[in-house]
Amino acid sequence: MTVRIGTRASKLALTQTQQTADQLAAVGGFPVELVHITTEGDVKTGSLSQMGGTGVFVAALRDALLQETCDVAVHSLKDLPTGAALGLTIAATPKRADVRDVLCARDGLKLADLPQGAKVGTGSPRRAAQLRAARPDLDVQDIRGNVDTRLGRVPGLPGNAAGAPGDLDAVVLAAAGLERIGRLDAVSEFFETDVMLPAPGQGSLAIECRSADAPRKAGSTEGSQGVLAQALAALNDEDTRLAVTAERAVLARLEAGCAAPVGAFAYRKGSMLYLEAAVCAVDGTRTVREKKATDGLTEVGATLLGIEVAELLLAAGAAEIADLAAS
Repeated sequence: MTVRIGTRASKLALTQTQQTADQLAAVGGFPVELVHITTEGDVKTGSLSQMGGTGVFVAALRDALLQETCDVAVHSLKDLPTGAALGLTIAATPKRADVRDVLCARDGLKLADLPQGAKVGTGSPRRAAQLRAARPDLDVQDIRGNVDTRLGRVPGLPGNAAGAPGDLDAVVLAAAGLERIGRLDAVSEFFETDVMLPAPGQGSLAIECRSADAPRKAGSTEGSQGVLAQALAALNDEDTRLAVTAERAVLARLEAGCAAPVGAFAYRKGSMLYLEAAVCAVDGTRTVREKKATDGLTEVGATLLGIEVAELLLAAGAAEIADLAAS
């Protein structure tokens, strides 16, 4: 049995999918094969929100699963819409990487050191809003492209290709992606979550498969107990699953699209699950931020925690300061 693993063809997607494939093969003892899938987000240009949000990166992969072109798909979890996909299951969330956003600036500058009016690129309304909140004087520019393309917009960064445009002072990216492709040397500053809350699910991968092939839960007759299901179950990290479940429940309750400026970060410590979330005005002038904890260390408990924090955000005026339906 060869397990076919669907992936986008970008450098980051291929790297994180190959790492996952190697782990699955090692645990399950079966051969694996990568299947390259071109998504709408890989073909179209323009801003992410104009294209229909991060869901454009996953629809083709999900279609490939349902059409049995591949058996497993590996996603960046923050790219997945919060709604359930009929016939598919997130079978595993491996241990999460660094959740933080990072600044990659010329001359090793930190955010506080950038000159007034410095040009900073990001494709994320969430990052743009929090940048403007911290430094209202910055010229925040919407950018697209893969990680190497974005880093090439900043002059002098290690690993940049000759002839890269170098037309920005800095870009903001996810630490996890840079780590996976070996470009952490381009980072000039790691943002702690009190400065920039990450996207829900940031730093986490989602391994998705057809529901019939997913690991069977205790007391259930649905799913599988086969070799693939057992390998997927072995890759799942329960603390990561609880954290991202809480974060994604915030988005779902806010009915927020993937271009809405919403940040969330949850983590387990001892017998408690902690969650902090924020909604920001895109111009950076207003932010509402709430946090709460629960001792309900189940997916239901994590979901309820996310809903409770979302309700606090709504009560504090989240819907008035941001277009939560932005897609």
